[in-house]
Amino acid sequence: MQSIQFIAITPERLKAQILEGVKSQLADLQNSFQPKEPTEYLTRNEVAELLKIDLSTVHNWSKKGQLQRYGIEGRVYYKRSEVENAIIKLPS
Repeated sequence: MQSIQFIAITPERLKAQILEGVKSQLADLQNSFQPKEPTEYLTRNEVAELLKIDLSTVHNWSKKGQLQRYGIEGRVYYKRSEVENAIIKLPS
């Protein structure tokens, strides 16, 4: 077992240095922390409305793999983030 000796430091000063270090680490964590956003799911109708396209286009894009669909008990959903990422910028 390794032992550490503190020479020429008062217990109050040691406590203050430890608290200072902890506060610094907490401040860094607060600055870099990004809360996780919940996944938002859209129905086919919501995707069609968002992209201003017909339902048949949503279906065709899904069949081609351009839009990833997810199913729950016969219902089809799309992740909003994936729908937005599917839109690509065309060269000018």
